[in-house]
Amino acid sequence: MEFYEKLNSLSAKIRQQKSAIQTEEATKNAFVMPFINAVLGYDVFDPTEVTPEFTCDIGTKKGEKIDYAILKNGEIQILIECKKIGESLNVNHASQLFRYFHVTNARISILTNGQVYKFFTDLDAPNKMDEKPFLELDLLDIDEYAVPELIKLTKSAFDVDSIISAAGELKYVSQIKKVIANQLSVPDDDFIKLIASRVYDGIITQKVREQFGELTRKAAAQFLNEQINDRLKSAMSGTATVSTQMAAPASEKTDSAESEPVEKSLVVTTEDELEGFHMVKAIVRSVIDSKRIVCRDTQSYFGILIDDNNRKPICRLHFNRTQKYISIFDEERAETKHPISSLEDIYGFEDMLKSSAARYA
Repeated sequence: MEFYEKLNSLSAKIRQQKSAIQTEEATKNAFVMPFINAVLGYDVFDPTEVTPEFTCDIGTKKGEKIDYAILKNGEIQILIECKKIGESLNVNHASQLFRYFHVTNARISILTNGQVYKFFTDLDAPNKMDEKPFLELDLLDIDEYAVPELIKLTKSAFDVDSIISAAGELKYVSQIKKVIANQLSVPDDDFIKLIASRVYDGIITQKVREQFGELTRKAAAQFLNEQINDRLKSAMSGTATVSTQMAAPASEKTDSAESEPVEKSLVVTTEDELEGFHMVKAIVRSVIDSKRIVCRDTQSYFGILIDDNNRKPICRLHFNRTQKYISIFDEERAETKHPISSLEDIYGFEDMLKSSAARYA
């Protein structure tokens, strides 16, 4: 079962069983342990990997316990504190996390109610847990941009340095998104004045502010609706017309109009190919606008390229055989195949994929 499928499976379980869960212990058993075991890949029954009710005496505090400690090579890497599903995750209620974070080698701590997971590190002060998370995951509303970072926490791909290096950007991007969302739904006076000053030439009086408050809310609603409609149109177009030809390197001197079409009935786009496309898209979005990234399927490979242009390939996914490959293009647009054993291996080519996409930024 691939990573996205594991997340979706747990998400479905939460939807089905959430109403029946009444206690914190039930939340742990039903949702948190499966998250640690199935999603992150740690054996919850192996105390060398996962220690429940982890105890660490701190000064005069004796016998306090953290719900789970995840270890790797004998060192504590992740601390997890749980609340009952449905409870709000207020960082002020995570006192054990703050204390244990300070006295262990852990660089990652998680506060969860089984549905929502908040991930913390020590960006603001060394060895002191931040008060704001650098990443949030809601299993009933999964953010595709959070998934690549979550994979870095799994047992098979654990990379704390990569996580920490990306945490700063993730933390502030997340907060900025929340500010934008709030301003688009309920704009405050400063935001209204800013908008009014850009489009209104007169003096901004109280009456003008009130007028532009309503206009700003209306414009924001229309803007969001237009964005949604554009994405739906794009998705419908992509589903209906997944191209049967793909990225020829520049040396082949062909473009989409010149390529010989293949019978569409011979081309089958698989879930693995679409999942691989979204993984590549999530990886390279930091170097190029994700709206420019498209996919084309052929009988022999699944291509990912920029601007729907054959001359701008990022990579190809060769998933139509037992051994899967990802092929990436270098500066000379030469294609090199790399074998992969699972879709998660795509994240091991992050730098190469970003370099490939950045050439067309």
